[in-house]
Amino acid sequence: MIKEKNNTTLTFEDFKTEVLNDYKIAMTSRECSLLGRREVLTGKAKFGIFGDGKEVPQIAMAKFFKNGDFRSGYYRDQTFMMAIGEFTIANFFAGLYGNTDIKQEPMSAGRQMGGHFVTHSLNEDGSWKNLTKQKNSSSDISPTAAQMPRLLGLAQASKVYREIDNIPNQRNFSNNGTEIAWGTIGNASTSEGVFFETINAAGVLQVPMLISIWDDEYGISVHAKHQTTKENISEILSGFQRDKDNKGIEILTVKGWDYSDLITTYEKASRIAREQHVPVLVHVTELTQPQGHSSSGSHERYKSTERLNWEKEFDCLRQMRLWMIAINIASAEELAEIDDAIRKEVLEGKKAAWNSFITPIVEEKEELVSLLQKIAVSSKNKDQILRHSNTLKGIKDPLKKEILVTARKSLRLVVNEDVASELSLWIQKYTQINQATFSNHLYSESKNNIFSVKEVLPTYPVDARKDTDGRMIIRDNFDALFAKYPEVLIFGEDSGNIGDVNQGLEGMQEKYGETRVADAGIREATIIGQGIGLALRGLRPIAEIQYLDYLLYAIQILSDDLASLQYRTVGKQKAPLIIRTRGHRLEGIWHSGSPMGMIINAIRGIHVLVPRNMTKAAGFYNTLLECDEPALVVECLNGYRLKEKMPLNYGEFKTPIGVVETIKEGTDITLVSYGSTLRLVELAAKELAETGIDCEVIDIQSLLPFDINHDIAKSIEKTNRLLVIDEDVPGGASAYILQQIIEQQDAYKFLDSKPQTLSAKEHRPSYGTDGDYFSKPSIEDIYEKVYGILSEANPAVYPKLY
Repeated sequence: MIKEKNNTTLTFEDFKTEVLNDYKIAMTSRECSLLGRREVLTGKAKFGIFGDGKEVPQIAMAKFFKNGDFRSGYYRDQTFMMAIGEFTIANFFAGLYGNTDIKQEPMSAGRQMGGHFVTHSLNEDGSWKNLTKQKNSSSDISPTAAQMPRLLGLAQASKVYREIDNIPNQRNFSNNGTEIAWGTIGNASTSEGVFFETINAAGVLQVPMLISIWDDEYGISVHAKHQTTKENISEILSGFQRDKDNKGIEILTVKGWDYSDLITTYEKASRIAREQHVPVLVHVTELTQPQGHSSSGSHERYKSTERLNWEKEFDCLRQMRLWMIAINIASAEELAEIDDAIRKEVLEGKKAAWNSFITPIVEEKEELVSLLQKIAVSSKNKDQILRHSNTLKGIKDPLKKEILVTARKSLRLVVNEDVASELSLWIQKYTQINQATFSNHLYSESKNNIFSVKEVLPTYPVDARKDTDGRMIIRDNFDALFAKYPEVLIFGEDSGNIGDVNQGLEGMQEKYGETRVADAGIREATIIGQGIGLALRGLRPIAEIQYLDYLLYAIQILSDDLASLQYRTVGKQKAPLIIRTRGHRLEGIWHSGSPMGMIINAIRGIHVLVPRNMTKAAGFYNTLLECDEPALVVECLNGYRLKEKMPLNYGEFKTPIGVVETIKEGTDITLVSYGSTLRLVELAAKELAETGIDCEVIDIQSLLPFDINHDIAKSIEKTNRLLVIDEDVPGGASAYILQQIIEQQDAYKFLDSKPQTLSAKEHRPSYGTDGDYFSKPSIEDIYEKVYGILSEANPAVYPKLY
């Protein structure tokens, strides 16, 4: 590991020691890659993508990575992680084997394939560590270029901390905003739209972001001529180059095999980013990939003989060796001895990692074998049980799956025998332990999760004040939150200067400044990325996506990055980002969609809240800012001008998450809905009451999580009928709602009529008032659907309408 030095003057011996140490780290990483591929081919590991060919530039980059800095990279960065002291040989192989022990495999406890790196930002109780005292890496994901939006936010956090000095515990997150956010990406991935979106946003925001592009001319088998105009990403980005008259990005290029020039280049790049607070791009060219893209194929299939020969010649480790010999750092013989010692060290590390992984599983296997042999003695199916036992016993390196499959198949053979209970209990215990190992931490398990906040009702004056527009409720509540929480900031399209398109932030920028209430360009993916990065560094961002439909531009980042963050880090990182948007019941194809089914099934891991009015929405924001979890809040687009009572306790009243609200009690049927459509349900219920049909109306309020108290099932137990009304497409959110009620809450046993749904049409809503009426559920649709259910049950009282 290269340690930070106060004295930069080195003797030749110091220089020699440092260079040799760099070479040892690079060589260790290379040997891990080579041996890792062999482990995949022998079947001990499943799949591997390695960092061979990128070792020397990563060594150079690591020299200037300081405590407090953050990395947002991709799956080739193993050398860098080794160089900063956050990744070992044992960690490498534990990740390759999928070891589920977080102490052995601290990157993801086997939840991601090897090559996905992370440092732990949280203590065991979910509280923040002091991030300025450690080198930090945000958790990697595989989707190409998806690390870029998050990188923008990590860099912006330094700018925020530089400009605001009254944030609680600020010294744990930043040293006066001097941190750099370091990004890495392969040259082929720069073809992705989010790469260009991030580069543009960084140039606009002027944040200390240092992005390295590892360029080996290929994206798997596809050459750069099919990837990049002019086959040169830094050349086509040259229009972003800053100059004396215009802000922009500093762009540097360097050859990936030139150790000395790489150090000079990264020293310059880091100095510019850290001191001048501007984005810097380092295009590292002429890199190689000695083993090809991954363990699943050979690059000999698509590279020419000339290219393969060139790659052998300009392998960065070979060139470093030649340079070291040329300037008398070491002789060829001395380097050969170093290489041999490293190979032995890596081999021993591999063996130790394998033993740590397989030994507990073998012990579990032996425990089950012993149990099966015991119960076989008194079973009528003794021979079959012993066959299962002997087959499992013969597996030298068993999987947990093979153990559990054997146990479950054996249980079938003793199901009616006395010995069944012991095996059944063993299976349940084994499953419970291991299922948690693979499935926990999708949501926060800390004391600050959403269930830790209790409901606080809005308070109102005794003398009734005038009702006000809903937008005033949300605005005044945001005002209270900005005053209460210095770490809260909001940004999005039209959020700043005009106070958002519906005036819910009116006057907030003028009052709290452009850093905390900011306009952003039309770039949804990086708006979400800003939020993720800022939240990873201890701030409380609210990222505003102007309309619900526009969320689709960012759904990949939400789904692959934010939603899985707690899960893939096993609770070692968190990003409590709040996404604010508005939707439902407008007129036209592009601003009135309600793709809730798509959203809730893509972003499990993020709470999805659907308040029916602005008081409820404000209560959700108040709740969320006391929690450590991400959430999406969908405000009703047609609710900003509707009248609501003005609360007295802005910033304090709290809407509980996961709890439904019964708006109207009834005895004949339970009507379940949310958001804008709920108002139509209430009106339809009034009209149905005139016919003698008494509806119970329930506001879902929260789709993720859903009705944690099972109040809907309690309602159905009383009414014996259910209708779900939703403005998503047929089978969208309504299918999820029905599954939760019927399957999770077991409400099927209370039903006397078929449970039904009423949704929008399959197409997008058409333009105009008539388009809305014929596209989404209307009051008449709801009335007639409910009437039809009651007519089927009691046609004498409710004769058919049609």
